[in-house]
Amino acid sequence: MNLQKIVLKYVLLFVLLLSTVSAAFAQRDDGEYQIMHARYGTAERNVDVTQALRELAQRDRSFRVNNHSFAIDPHPYQKKILRIYARDPLGQMRTFEYREGSRVDGDLFTAWGRGDWGRDGDYRGGWDGRGNHEDDDFRDRRNGHDDGEYLILSARYGTFERNVDVTDSLKQLARRDREFRIGNASFGIDPHPRRIKTLRIYARGSRGEIRTFEYREGSVVDGALFKSWSRGDWGNRGDYKDGWGNRQDRYESENQNDNRDRQYSGRQYRDDQAVTQLIIHNAYYGIESRKMDVTAVLQSLVRDGQLEMRVENATTGGNDPAPGARKTLWVTYSVSGQAARSVRVDERNWLNLR
Repeated sequence: MNLQKIVLKYVLLFVLLLSTVSAAFAQRDDGEYQIMHARYGTAERNVDVTQALRELAQRDRSFRVNNHSFAIDPHPYQKKILRIYARDPLGQMRTFEYREGSRVDGDLFTAWGRGDWGRDGDYRGGWDGRGNHEDDDFRDRRNGHDDGEYLILSARYGTFERNVDVTDSLKQLARRDREFRIGNASFGIDPHPRRIKTLRIYARGSRGEIRTFEYREGSVVDGALFKSWSRGDWGNRGDYKDGWGNRQDRYESENQNDNRDRQYSGRQYRDDQAVTQLIIHNAYYGIESRKMDVTAVLQSLVRDGQLEMRVENATTGGNDPAPGARKTLWVTYSVSGQAARSVRVDERNWLNLR
């Protein structure tokens, strides 16, 4: 009998302890502030991350703020901030700021781990808490950031001989970023392998004139020039009838459904014959045992078919693969379709390719 009483006593103590712990954990999810909305970025470029924050909160009590957390970099090369907009027990709005690299602790917020907060319509303010908008497009229009001078009609990517329509891809890029760097990865296609390609954007000016904007592979496109950039309500089918060189009849589609590879179908013509084509096939910087691939960096520095640069960390991407050691740059390149050649240049010396 005494044994039964002892066992019962310990069972009751265990149940009491368990209920106390459960209550403590329940209290941990009942912070003081109710989250309404969350944005990540800078004052100039920021995005709604309420849903991403909800998913992070359901996984962890705390996390570190960075691009990886939200799977987006709304303003490259700038220090970003997470802003959480929340309501206190008296109904007043409060803004909590967490700089990139800092840690967010969910103890401040009500229902953090449950994630039942931040519903659509809870919050109408923007980055600064003012205004009456719900998305980035409204913010851009309000600040005049989405009202450039030219309206995009069409966009093509490639060379004169082989280029493809990338208008829809450009719309998607524009909705994500104010600016981006041009490359095959941007559009998910390489229309002319081993050739330097160009993005051509055809746009209409305020007086109805058609302008062509050219961006070489590796350069950066800034959407500030173009109307409705981030909204993407431009470049509809039929807006622009001409091809790469304003002569649509120069091209014929090898596959009308895919429309990925347009070839020149008239007389042989090249608008780049007079321009030397310098292709960097591969480039490595460092020492034999520790070196890094800098092919893309060098290709982006090519101007008018030439590359002239002093070999050092700053010109090869800013990284030092072998601190304290004298480094070397190895380059394999070709000029205007000729046989590939290789060259090596020691650090602090000059590389000249043409």
